[in-house]
Amino acid sequence: MTSQRNWGFFLFLIPVLLWLFLLIVLPHIDLLIMSFRYENDDLDMVWGIYNYITFFEEPIYWLTFVRTALYAIIVTILTFIISFPVAFFIVKVVHPQYKGALTLLLLLPFWVSELVRVYGWMILLRESGVINYFLMKLGILETPIEMLYNNASMMMGLVYTSMLFMVVPLISALESLDDHLIEAAYDLGANLWTILWKIIIPHATPGIVSGCIVVFMLSLGNYLTPNLLGGKNSLWFTEQIYNQFIASFNWNQGSAFGFLLLLLSSFIIWVGLKLTKQNLSKVMQ
Repeated sequence: MTSQRNWGFFLFLIPVLLWLFLLIVLPHIDLLIMSFRYENDDLDMVWGIYNYITFFEEPIYWLTFVRTALYAIIVTILTFIISFPVAFFIVKVVHPQYKGALTLLLLLPFWVSELVRVYGWMILLRESGVINYFLMKLGILETPIEMLYNNASMMMGLVYTSMLFMVVPLISALESLDDHLIEAAYDLGANLWTILWKIIIPHATPGIVSGCIVVFMLSLGNYLTPNLLGGKNSLWFTEQIYNQFIASFNWNQGSAFGFLLLLLSSFIIWVGLKLTKQNLSKVMQ
């Protein structure tokens, strides 16, 4: 019986390991090798760290790199601020029979492709869009204004596309919070902010950190939303990687940029885990 259980475990484990190795580990190893190769003056492929040196020598590369990281952190914070009240309302305020319906409403937009959702925002925000039309009809505006192609619209799009990945971990974390703890705190004279910071936030910390990691990674590696909503004025580092791979056909430089982005995201997540005193095994439960 034990041997059959072990065989069953390995039978399900093998496809997962193959998927991880063939689609994640092996391509990353290949890209890492490519990142250390470059063409010298004689157009011969040689080994070295030239592709990484180029990144630090060109201000446009490392400034875009830093800018992307800062905006991804801001998007993560904004997503948490918006998502936390939504998750708390669904779990602790609304009647239990409506929880499923409200959760479904959160899921519905994500049944549609991200491209369609981003184009929906473009239809709303462009000069001839819905918002400008109603503002002009109401007499608030005399001429339409351009709401697209700026940092605000780009961040709004990133928050919208990432919100579900913050709400779901928060709902999971808050569901295990005993309501009697909140009631006891009220009975002992604690106000709303004390209960929030002393009871709710500490209890939901694993869900908060888990959601922040996912949202940060999605925002940092997003290409579509910054490109369509931010336009040329909102440089994103993934666009630099895309240009190296597709526009310049410089796969070696693109590989180096990709690994720098991977190192950046890993470092920021490590710092976040240390600051919150969490570990991945606890966060991903």
